[in-house]
Amino acid sequence: MSYTVQIKVMPLKELLDPQGKAVMGGLQNLGLAGVEDVRVGKNITLQIDADSPEKARALAEEASKKLLSNPVMEYFEISVN
Repeated sequence: MSYTVQIKVMPLKELLDPQGKAVMGGLQNLGLAGVEDVRVGKNITLQIDADSPEKARALAEEASKKLLSNPVMEYFEISVN
């Protein structure tokens, strides 16, 4: 069976996010008030052929740990559909 897996990779909350700060500055320069913080990450979509959602999640977790994220600077969240 084929599963669509979404992986959200974001900078750790404890670390500065220079890209997020640049976007925040841009929003302020455009006069868009009310935005208190910006964090910039990435969204990765995988199509995985697996026997079960659990196996698809396990494969996505392995890929995230080995290639798609840097555990020193980022965390990831996985959702399987």
